[in-house]
Amino acid sequence: MAVTEETLSIGTVSARTGLSAHTLRFYEQEGLFVDPVRRDSAGRRMFTHREVEWLRVCVRLRETGMSLPDIRRYVELVRRGPGTEQERFALLRGHEAKVRRQVAQLQESLGVIEAKVATYARHLEQGTADGLWREGPECD
Repeated sequence: MAVTEETLSIGTVSARTGLSAHTLRFYEQEGLFVDPVRRDSAGRRMFTHREVEWLRVCVRLRETGMSLPDIRRYVELVRRGPGTEQERFALLRGHEAKVRRQVAQLQESLGVIEAKVATYARHLEQGTADGLWREGPECD
């Protein structure tokens, strides 16, 4: 007996991924799915769990600044199959390096903000916060 794979509606996928139905349709139009999205007899999109997992990866890639053309390139390489592993690896490693730089910049920015918070906390405790910025920023 053949096992049929459970399919999910666009609304269910939207709820599971946080992507709007509009974004899901856009991703399909942009060719960001490895396999074509299936349709039911009424023409409604039906997604598999595999596609939902891929969308979760896409969300993370987008949240970290990977461009749609780069995601599309990755998908195209996956579709081409064997022989593209090194190029896929290089694409992901390049993005990983970019994200690591962003994290380092955010850490540096957080350090500045933490110092400013500490300055305000100290001045508020001492009752001298009204003097902050009178003579320019106070940097410790």
